[in-house]
Amino acid sequence: MFLVTGATGQIGRRIVRLLRDEEQPVRGFVRLESNYSELEQRGAEIFIGELTEEKDLVKACQGVKYVISAHGSGGNAQALDYRANIDLIDQAKAQGVEHFVFISVLGAQRGYEDSPTFKAKREVEKYLQNSGLNYTILQPSGIASNLLPLAERFRDTGFYLIIGDPKNRTSIVSTDDLAKIAIDAVRVEAAKNKTFPVGGPEILKREEIPEILSRVFNRDPLTVNVPLFVFDTLRDGVGVFDPETKKSLGTLRTLSANEFFCTEDEINELESTFNIKMESLESFMTRYLGT
Repeated sequence: MFLVTGATGQIGRRIVRLLRDEEQPVRGFVRLESNYSELEQRGAEIFIGELTEEKDLVKACQGVKYVISAHGSGGNAQALDYRANIDLIDQAKAQGVEHFVFISVLGAQRGYEDSPTFKAKREVEKYLQNSGLNYTILQPSGIASNLLPLAERFRDTGFYLIIGDPKNRTSIVSTDDLAKIAIDAVRVEAAKNKTFPVGGPEILKREEIPEILSRVFNRDPLTVNVPLFVFDTLRDGVGVFDPETKKSLGTLRTLSANEFFCTEDEINELESTFNIKMESLESFMTRYLGT
């Protein structure tokens, strides 16, 4: 039995689908207000609960062989990115789970003080590594499905917004590839007790993304570049009236100000370990939104 947290999210939903395509038993941890009917129809066991409630974690882990932590912060890094994962690791160990897969973020180890999410992910990585559980940590550099709303807007308007240096590099991973790797991590011996940066097959400058969308949708891009100092000024202004919103923008600021990409050697190791050919961003967008 697999337990997948964040089962209705972009990553978790794909993980559950793939497992059910293989007719593997899987328990999806969901909230009552989430859209989980599709997963139930596919034969997944639905567990409705709160990741912040210990009694729910205890019940969710019963009879589970593998845990894949794929949930996001929901705007609360302390409670969900950090504490929920720490408690989930403790329950997994207490109940004899054989392998724990944690989907982290590339750059978690860099010490970005402005991003609670990055700090939480790093602390969970360290806790898992010292837990005694078999583990695999996946560090995606950027997730393609997160760009789908921007791509849809581009399709309709040609508009694309870049905050910060447009020449900053990234390597965006197909969400479907990430889901497959998360599952195979419990099956591949070479993935045991290892951390893998996970990215797409190409290193892209951020200014190249609207060019890719231009080819997918056959329309000219209207790219607007907001310098980082403008973003910082606006963020500081918001902070005068709403300090919590200013804090919540820390992760966006971190992502906008820095480069997140995998090296060629890292991608080669990923493809070799998991016997996969990583999908390009253009291919992903064409599959989902191309005509």
